[in-house]
Amino acid sequence: MSNVPWWGLPLIAALFALAGAAAVQLLSARNDYLLSRRRRTRRWYEERKAAYVALLSVFERDTFRLRAAFDAGEKPVPALVYLDEVGPALMNVRLLASGPVRSAALAVHLLLQKLHGEMNPASVIGVQPEIHFRELLTQVPLVMQQFEAAIRDELGIDATPPAPPAAPNGRSRGLLRRPARDEPLEGLAEIGQDRKV
Repeated sequence: MSNVPWWGLPLIAALFALAGAAAVQLLSARNDYLLSRRRRTRRWYEERKAAYVALLSVFERDTFRLRAAFDAGEKPVPALVYLDEVGPALMNVRLLASGPVRSAALAVHLLLQKLHGEMNPASVIGVQPEIHFRELLTQVPLVMQQFEAAIRDELGIDATPPAPPAAPNGRSRGLLRRPARDEPLEGLAEIGQDRKV
């Protein structure tokens, strides 16, 4: 007969059951944490991307209006109209963006705000308001490019597409395709439905 007391086996079984339940709880909690972190990261990315796209579209729309008004010889819309339009989008970016993105967005905003103000460089001798306006207007796309580059850096957006996946034997996937058929498929030659695969 063995020296194990009658309560030893049930106790060992209960301890293993508790250890198994604790391991399952720990793994479940870890998976929940990783899933919530992934959701927060995705939400972080989507919120910033939406805010940046909204602000970029306001800037593009305003630049187009300024250029059209300048080409037509009209005055641009007043600065308050521009501020009412850009305000909500700019506030979102100022709240959500990192330092470089926020600085680049404010640089574009200040340049557009100058273009909506009075072009009166009368204190500078020899500067004509029309030429000054045109020079500032041509700077907008350059400052916008810096803003877009800062956004790409923050969001980790790569401008080049990923390389196509290679086949397991090292050949590219394009080489594994079947060649196109020149002859009609079986039984379809008489009805005029030549199909190439």
